[in-house]
Amino acid sequence: MVDHYLLQMRGMSKSYYGTQVLKDIELALKPGEIHAIVGENGAGKSTLMNILFGMSVIHSTGGFEGEIVFEGQRVDITSPQQAMGLGIGMVHQEFMLLPNYTITENIKLNREVLKDNLFSRLFGERLKSLDMQVMNADARRALDSLDVGIEEYVKVAGLPVGHMQFVEIAREIDKTQIKLLVFDEPTAMLAESEAVHLLRAMERITQRGIAILFITHRLDEVMEVAENITVLRDGRLVALKRAAETNIYELAELMVGRKVEKLARRTDKAWDDTMALSLRNLVVDMPGEVVKGLDLDVRKGEILGIGGLAGQGKIGIANGVMGLYPCRGTVLVNGAPLPLNNTPASIQHGLAFLSEDRRGVGLLLDSSTELNIVIPAVHNQDKFLRKFGPFSQLDDAAIRDYALKMIRDLDIRCTGPGQIVRRLSGGNQQKVCIARALALNPDVLFVSEPTRGIDVGAKRLVLEMLVRLNEQGMTIVMTSSELAELRSVCDRIAIVSAGKIAGILQPDDSDVNFGLLMAGQKDRQGATSYV
Repeated sequence: MVDHYLLQMRGMSKSYYGTQVLKDIELALKPGEIHAIVGENGAGKSTLMNILFGMSVIHSTGGFEGEIVFEGQRVDITSPQQAMGLGIGMVHQEFMLLPNYTITENIKLNREVLKDNLFSRLFGERLKSLDMQVMNADARRALDSLDVGIEEYVKVAGLPVGHMQFVEIAREIDKTQIKLLVFDEPTAMLAESEAVHLLRAMERITQRGIAILFITHRLDEVMEVAENITVLRDGRLVALKRAAETNIYELAELMVGRKVEKLARRTDKAWDDTMALSLRNLVVDMPGEVVKGLDLDVRKGEILGIGGLAGQGKIGIANGVMGLYPCRGTVLVNGAPLPLNNTPASIQHGLAFLSEDRRGVGLLLDSSTELNIVIPAVHNQDKFLRKFGPFSQLDDAAIRDYALKMIRDLDIRCTGPGQIVRRLSGGNQQKVCIARALALNPDVLFVSEPTRGIDVGAKRLVLEMLVRLNEQGMTIVMTSSELAELRSVCDRIAIVSAGKIAGILQPDDSDVNFGLLMAGQKDRQGATSYV
């Protein structure tokens, strides 16, 4: 009998534009249970929760396969409003609060309590006023159930991050008939003491019979509060474990364990003390990817990988060094200090950047392939120009020759150098981004998420290209959410957690060590290198 389950998700499968992101996922949850869902970036956690909550991104991209059974009845959840009507709430990692409203007003938003007044009695219900006394009492009750000692009448603006997180939770548990709460990385932005407080609050919530789906990368928290743990990897169910019958090390290995296919490359590199890049106390204010006083050395001639979970700061490193987001600290390039917050200076010091956002930052989508390839070199190094005294103009012949060379060398599949970049495939757009970086002839190439959004075949070509560039003497710093890719091409891999380097591993270190560092654990076992 399975009638005692509050929620069952059976055979859940989902594809986006031909790419399978979920395959036959099974999930079952009892009333009053804390059930953790863990996995790397891209494992399918968020997609599964988007299905449960009826998010439009699911239904506008072809829907999903499988069935959802809630309280013993099959349901078709097509909107968040429908999910909330069933008693399903979600506490998002990104706060959805109105800063200039009070805590009470945020908790009761769209569920305001109204009362009669003289005008409503004379002219109708539309002129009723807010019953702030009742609303404040409701808000106070929700906050007290979480053991939060903040006043319900203060404005959200200026509250500490931890208090904002509790206001988000209080808004959900104030809803009548709430039966299931989804917590999406609720402790990601909290201090350790605040995270402990939140875990205790979650346990109090389940004592009321409310079930919790707990999505987190902090495995110690999972072991502390969860009853059952679902492990996802590459959109598939890897394991369902009872917390009492597993441990952090097994979970870490299950999260990241997979066959790593290494690309053919030199293994006889001789390292000396020459550093291509040295970062000291680097702080980068990139929203969602803040770097918090990071130290890192990159050896000349290596491919250094930078990995970690989303939001931990790995993306912020290259963006900060290249001057795209405010940063401070000390950066040395080949021993010389780099002026910060100055993109042209970064390029003049021999740095180039292949952004993770190739369509938003990396490319001029409505310009030709050849112009995209040369434009950074034109603006920053005065290349591909013909000078006429104080005047200059583009050297069309030089641009065409160089573009044809890049198209040939990088195997960019296009109708010719004049083709508009928007009409190229994702893989070929990425090759154009590489070509424009190479036009700067950099000493150090930053590459962020080089294979995001491209097919398997194109991924391998891009990775092989990076290896080939490195073998020609270029130092490469490769940031990626795909740990297997980093392990296939990098000499060393630095894992970033909470805005700092958690540790540096060799590509063939154990899955356990990679999993632990990505989960923010410091007690690694048996790694071959941390420096």
